[in-house]
Amino acid sequence: MYYKQCFGTIQKGARLPSWVKWTHHSEGKTHCEECLKLDGCWFQKEKAPPCPHHPYCHCTLDPIPYALVLMNATSYSDYSKFDPYLFDPENTYRHGKNRAFESWGYSVSDSMWLKNEIEKQALEKYLSGDYTLGKLDKRGQRINIRVTIPRKGESGSVSFITGWMIMPNGKLKLNTPYGGK
Repeated sequence: MYYKQCFGTIQKGARLPSWVKWTHHSEGKTHCEECLKLDGCWFQKEKAPPCPHHPYCHCTLDPIPYALVLMNATSYSDYSKFDPYLFDPENTYRHGKNRAFESWGYSVSDSMWLKNEIEKQALEKYLSGDYTLGKLDKRGQRINIRVTIPRKGESGSVSFITGWMIMPNGKLKLNTPYGGK
């Protein structure tokens, strides 16, 4: 199930962010796998991948209302990205990401809280344009979003990068809950 966040009212006179939708126009020509994966994806105008993407590209970046983005954008992560992947109790993945979270006081029993908190923050930051473009390939456009969580059982907080895939219609899907500091 996708997580949806409601936002407060926008101040009168405030400049609304400009959002665009990547549109692939089929003109009977060969199709770039990357452009096909971008088709229907939403970006803040200033943070969109370059368009045209390649010579003879027939894609466009079409304006979409910010209200549409606010009402429909969602973030989603599979629980399995946290348990067993992140905490990796059997050392199956051998990535060592669990050590960072354990040093901050978290354990596998915190997986659902982490999942929900990371989804919430990712959506908020995506909507405010607080993301960076990552790799684009035939699987799609990745973005990086920095999140902050409190240290558990002590004061302070920790900030780290999470990795997401942009899907059509403002959907974000978590690729990795920990992409580094």
